[in-house]
Amino acid sequence: MERRTLLRAAVLGGTSTAFGGTLWRGAAYAAPAQPGAGPYGALGAPDAGGLRLPGGFTSRVVARSGQRVPGTSYTWHNAPDGGACYADGGGWIYVSNSEISPSGGASALRFSSTGTITSAYRILSGTRTNCAGGRTPWNTWLSCEEVDRGYVYETDPWGVKAAVRRDAMGRFKHEAAAADPTRGVVYLTEDVTDGCFYRFRPTTWGDLSSGTLEVMVAGTGTSGPVTWARVPDPSGATATRNQVSGAKRFNGGEGCYHADDTCWFTTKGDNRVWQYDAAAQTIELAYDDSLVTGGNAPLTGVDNVTGTASGDLFVAEDGGNMEICVITPDDIVAPFLRVDGQSASEITGPAFSPDGRRLYFSSQRGTSGSSSGGITYEVTGPFRT
Repeated sequence: MERRTLLRAAVLGGTSTAFGGTLWRGAAYAAPAQPGAGPYGALGAPDAGGLRLPGGFTSRVVARSGQRVPGTSYTWHNAPDGGACYADGGGWIYVSNSEISPSGGASALRFSSTGTITSAYRILSGTRTNCAGGRTPWNTWLSCEEVDRGYVYETDPWGVKAAVRRDAMGRFKHEAAAADPTRGVVYLTEDVTDGCFYRFRPTTWGDLSSGTLEVMVAGTGTSGPVTWARVPDPSGATATRNQVSGAKRFNGGEGCYHADDTCWFTTKGDNRVWQYDAAAQTIELAYDDSLVTGGNAPLTGVDNVTGTASGDLFVAEDGGNMEICVITPDDIVAPFLRVDGQSASEITGPAFSPDGRRLYFSSQRGTSGSSSGGITYEVTGPFRT
């Protein structure tokens, strides 16, 4: 999927600014997404759960923090955060992190082919501030600790195999992860104001027990070619972001999503969505609220991100006006849904069911503004697939 034409102006009249022998520019290669009419139409009035949805879409609450999941004896965790879906025969599983300390961890909801919840259970315990993470091609969940010198834990969505700590993936304030099976790497974001963007090269693809942690090295602009350099000490005795000269800085790395040779990741400190073209080894801006024409940005507080086979990106807000916005392949950004009456919360964990017809996400602190007030939703409707 080619969402935009990359390297539109890779050569400017035959002149360039040197960075490792290649061109760097301060402006994006292609204009970042601008507001416009979204593919799903205007938002309607709030439904019973406080969600404003486009026509043809409906929602339901599937779990609430501190309460038993309907049809089960399992109590849903506090502060639900990053999530992902997995095919399970004719049904599916939705995995969700818990961003609390010290207990943290992750839980799962299991659905039948009709969408009925059949079970709920814990898949990771004894960890801290599990924020986002990522799904692997071999159907595990990478749960990331958002603490100084935090770890990545590889977990089993079915809850059968014990979770395993993956030390080789580095110790830093982890946020999200996204697997690139073509290159055999996992991309990682770091949630600090001077954070970096990493990739982990496992020695054997499918086995994260050993490998090489690398950091992106690039110029200071918002678009251009990049290189990668090995992080000498992934244990983080010296902060991983400070070990390589020229490592590119990102202001508060958040969500991360990979599809078709491209990795999109968000930075909350400057409300940007970045696009890394892994084939060309270049980055550019897919969205920047400060570059929105007229200054009326529909997407602020950028956080978790996911996508669909149609090429649409769905970006959740931490703050803003509690929306999930869609960025289309033709670079239009528009609200997809809004959560009313929960301004002290944030939207987390957007993920689509395997058939693309249901979107799961959470309001981390719900109507109470407390981690014990989390609400996990399902939205069903005519998504573009």
